Amino acid sequence: MAERAKITPCLWFDDNAEEAVEFYLSVFPGGRVVDIAYYGDAGPGKPGSVMVMDFEIAGHQLRALNGGPHFKFTEAISLSVDCETQAEVDELWSKLSAGGSESQCGWLKDKFGLSWQIVPSAAVPLFQGPDREASRRAMEAMFKMKKLDIAALERAYAGK
Repeated sequence: MAERAKITPCLWFDDNAEEAVEFYLSVFPGGRVVDIAYYGDAGPGKPGSVMVMDFEIAGHQLRALNGGPHFKFTEAISLSVDCETQAEVDELWSKLSAGGSESQCGWLKDKFGLSWQIVPSAAVPLFQGPDREASRRAMEAMFKMKKLDIAALERAYAGK
């Protein structure tokens, strides 16, 4: 068994944790299921059904819990993904937003309602650069976007 992380984010699903984990593993190659625990006779889930699945994606451990309909995801928690290229931004945006919804400034919700931030690493220096006016232009450009566009942000930073 793999070493467990000291802190593991737990994602609460109604009864589709297995489907969600399969989806996330398809989006992030190289991920894996680490462990599965099943409900027993004490419930509250159906005996033999999946209670929790521990899994890894992109080097991070997560837990998916089939906890019932009591709680839903909100934007108060999101998973932020650092992307090296526009192609990676485009691919993850397409896959994760399919069946979900797009929001502003690189945020989206997947088909399970989990919020994600798809952030190109090239954008961060533009927002924090030494030229405050250029950074302001880049931020204003970002506020008009859903999926972040690195080239458009760079043009805004440059004043073009």
